Amino acid sequence: MVAPHHFPDLDREHALAAEFNYELLTTADTDEFRARIVDADIIMITPYAKLTAEDFAKLSKCRAVIRYGIGYDNIDVEAATKAGIPVSIVPGTASEEVASHAFSMGLALTRRFPAGEAAIRGTAWAGIIGYDTPVLSQLEVGVVGLGRIGQHVARMYAAVGAKVWGYDPFVTESEYPLASLQDVLENSDVVSLHLPLTDDTWNLISAEVLAKMRAGAVIVNVSRGGLIDEAALADALTSGHIAGAGIDTFAQEPLAVEHPLRQAPNTILTPHIAWRSNRSTGALQEGAVERVRRVLTGETMLDLVN
Repeated sequence: MVAPHHFPDLDREHALAAEFNYELLTTADTDEFRARIVDADIIMITPYAKLTAEDFAKLSKCRAVIRYGIGYDNIDVEAATKAGIPVSIVPGTASEEVASHAFSMGLALTRRFPAGEAAIRGTAWAGIIGYDTPVLSQLEVGVVGLGRIGQHVARMYAAVGAKVWGYDPFVTESEYPLASLQDVLENSDVVSLHLPLTDDTWNLISAEVLAKMRAGAVIVNVSRGGLIDEAALADALTSGHIAGAGIDTFAQEPLAVEHPLRQAPNTILTPHIAWRSNRSTGALQEGAVERVRRVLTGETMLDLVN
């Protein structure tokens, strides 16, 4: 069973199902997904659905859950483990795409692109826009999370002459200076987030943290929605303390019509597309199909999270 998705096609998945004489079930929305998961031998889940403890209690036939992508905060992994169902992810298929999205957002925000565009669209002109823009060679970039994507981002900023430092609780040595989370958050012109969403990182960027960040700083989140208190971020943008925000992932998706970030100034908002390219979608689907194949043939599963 494939959860609700936005892939151009499921040709790879259909071919695999036919090869092993399985039926491929697709679901149009989350209600249909939850209603039909009891029939699934294998669940291929996207970011557009969830698997809760209540769901896992119903899965008497399920042999595995395969998550398209690296994030699995939409899966109750503890419940999956109790139910004896392995959960596998598909990492690394879009590291360059996500990193370049974050890098592009950060540069555009530090150069105050949204403010300049808004001025022209509002029939104004430059006014005082841009006087607070850091020089690129003096730009201080804090990369929070130094996994595959975070390291890509750090290299990109370093390549154009910015000063890069980082924080990662699991990294003790890096080609870039390391500092405490507090130091990186409070003393950077750009804060670029590249962390998983856990109980410890939920609303990591709170109203209190935003207030302590450098005046005129910008923040970029292309990793997981929920890392930032989005209402507090909207307030900080409106007050001008935070000069810009680039957000590709949100706590609830799609973004609600009344969401405060829709009206906040100096933002670049994209609909969870940082991972997409003319290459990455196929790589992601191929990776998921390969993991299903391993389940069906009894091979060792890859990238288990339980």
